[in-house]
Amino acid sequence: MSWGLCGAALTAALATPAAQAVPGERHGPGWTLTETGTDARFRGLAAVSSRTAWAAGSKGTVLRTTDGGRHWRDVAPPGAAEAALEFRDIEAFDARRAVVLAIGEGDASRVFRTDDGGTTWTESFRNTDARAFYDCLTFFDSRHGLAMSDPVDGKFRILSTADGGRSWKVLPTAGMPDAQAGEAGFAASGQCLVSSGSKDVWLATGGAASARVLHSADRGLTWTATESTIPAGDPARGVFGLAFRDRTHGIAVGGDYRADQASPNAAAVTGNGGRSWQQSTTAPPAYRSGVAWVPYTRSTALAVGPTGTDLTTDGGRTWRTVDTGSYDTVDCTPDGGCWAAGEKGRIARSA
Repeated sequence: MSWGLCGAALTAALATPAAQAVPGERHGPGWTLTETGTDARFRGLAAVSSRTAWAAGSKGTVLRTTDGGRHWRDVAPPGAAEAALEFRDIEAFDARRAVVLAIGEGDASRVFRTDDGGTTWTESFRNTDARAFYDCLTFFDSRHGLAMSDPVDGKFRILSTADGGRSWKVLPTAGMPDAQAGEAGFAASGQCLVSSGSKDVWLATGGAASARVLHSADRGLTWTATESTIPAGDPARGVFGLAFRDRTHGIAVGGDYRADQASPNAAAVTGNGGRSWQQSTTAPPAYRSGVAWVPYTRSTALAVGPTGTDLTTDGGRTWRTVDTGSYDTVDCTPDGGCWAAGEKGRIARSA
């Protein structure tokens, strides 16, 4: 059973605290936890199919499964654990080819690529600017991709690749709007930079007076910025995750990541490619960091955060909680499978 087939039938939440989660058991109407053998926190997730997925997380951890999560193999780049790299985003083209991003100030921000399922990796980028802090990456296809850094000299910095992540160059900033004071991206789910189609890409921000979504229709050369309806005004608030099912229909999620702070109006929708955003009528009840459209539907999506998973069946206008397990990111696949990942080594697949 997948959410792609039964989204309209999902109803009440089932309360299963993260501490009581048992691998192999169903938690809520759709997630089955898998045994990862680690307590790393996974904020990077690349779901290739219902059988193949990659996850990237803390302590220099990168895992891969090719059997639906029954077995996970540690395929991290050599030395990543010793260097305590914080992997926060991973993009995979198939079971063998993937690109992973480590975040942090200065040379902690790095990009690696593998062509053999993680047996070997090549470091293709290491940040040398102490002012830069890379948060997310995205690919339009197997060759063209972007990565984004928090503002440098008052503007978000964009890296570009045209060879599948084997080499990168910094794009000019002439077409990038000025950043607000304190504005940055959140490296919380690998979804602060997302793309749809061959040229459209969106960048999510927070930490400033307003939480904005920036859009480029030319692979990152020129951008327009639009205020979202998600509350900001604090370094802990803003848009944390984006998902677009095509170049016009998108969902933004976020809020305040502090557990003791409320997160009203934590979701918004657009039907015009991000030129304007409308607040969800019934938003998720708390901060959400990840969001994904369910394949083969026009209006079903999932949002996840530390306090649960929410489902929408009307394109993001209304949400209801369907699981209370802790997850940071979610991704769905062309063959109808969905995966979620988060703290304490938690990785789940749709049942």
